[in-house]
Parts: sequence; C-alpha cells; structure tokens
Amino acid sequence: MIINKLSLLVALCVLFVTNSFAQRPNYSIKNSLGPFGGIVQSNIKTDNFITDSGKGWTAGLTAIVNVEHKWYDVSYGIQFTESAVALSGRLVDDVAGNEMIDMKLSGAQLGFLMHGKIIGQNLTIDFGPLLQANGFFEPAEKEKEEYFVNGYDDLQVKELRDVSKFNINGAVGATAGLKNFRVRVQYQYGLTNVFAKLNDQQLNVGNNTEKFKGNQSNLVFTALLLL
Repeated sequence: MIINKLSLLVALCVLFVTNSFAQRPNYSIKNSLGPFGGIVQSNIKTDNFITDSGKGWTAGLTAIVNVEHKWYDVSYGIQFTESAVALSGRLVDDVAGNEMIDMKLSGAQLGFLMHGKIIGQNLTIDFGPLLQANGFFEPAEKEKEEYFVNGYDDLQVKELRDVSKFNINGAVGATAGLKNFRVRVQYQYGLTNVFAKLNDQQLNVGNNTEKFKGNQSNLVFTALLLL
C-alpha cells in the first residue's frame, strides 16, 4: 500500500514539474525516463549496538527533467532497496560471545534531486532529500532471531524488528555518462532516527536506560539506462 502511494506520488510530481516549466516559453524541456539498479554498502551509525557495514541492492525508476540554458536539471525517482548490516550478538544470554549477525532492512525510497551541470548532462553534482518507507529490521537467517544482542543482558535480535516506518535521508553524489547510459555514486545519510520506534516499546534492556538512536549511512553505486 505504501509503495503504491509512493509510485503515484512520483508520477504526479513529474507531471507537475513538466507542466510548470512548459508554461514558460523561454525554456526547452526534455524528459528522460528509465530504470536503474546497483549495489548499496550500508551501515547504521549508532552507539547502542556494535555494527559493521554490509552489501545490499537497489533498483528503481527515475525521471529526469532537463531544462536547457539552466545550470541544473531535476529528477524524481522511486527505488526499492534491501540494506544489509552486520550486528554483534551471541547465541546464549549468559555466555560471552561475539558473532556478527547479518541483518537486512527492506524499503522504498522516493527521491527529489537537483543536478548541478559541470559538463552539461555528461557530468553533474547531485543533491537532495529522500523519503524512505521501511520494512522490518530482521536477520537474513530466521533462526538467528533468538540470538541475544551484545551490550545487553536479555535483549534478543527479534525485538529490534519493528523500527521506524518512515525516515528522511539527505543525499549527495555525482552522475557521469552519455545521453542514454550513465553511472552514479551517491552517499545517503539518515537525518532522522531509524530506531526511534524502539523507544516506545517495552524491550528487555535491563538497567540500560540509554535511548535507542541510529542514523542510516549508505554508499550507493548504480547504472542508469535512459530512454
């Protein structure tokens, strides 16, 4: 349901921007639409848990509005992601141990980017916000839901499942290539707390009274095919 709403919003945004620029006779508007996909190296910056980065994937659709005689282009897009993060845990609650548990967080992102033209459309500097709808934060291997999280006596991995459903990320990067094929590198940082919802739950944190706080950190490499 959330993904359907985001897809509809992307389409409406593209129509709105195109129509807005088209009403100005001094501008020549060229639209490009196409799929993209790539890999994501992700982590969650937090003081609550011991984490390490992991590799996930992303795929989506973007629409680029090229405004000639301006220093920038704009684009809207929707992308589906699966981020991977390693979390330090142990099998038994009263025995010391350290096993990095592969966690995953699926979601959908709706992005609006500005593209500053360095060499026309062949090289741009990109920046803008991303609205992210999150799924569940869960282990890649279901049997590890019962593991215990290091740093806590009785907190289990399965208790971290229900994270915040919406987050806002800031993105900055660069795009290079030709008219119909481009590559992009982008860094995304979570401007909101992805673990905020955990603070509203009765979790087994023992004497640890520190609030849960985490910010997503993603390095994204993608290839775009534009029509």
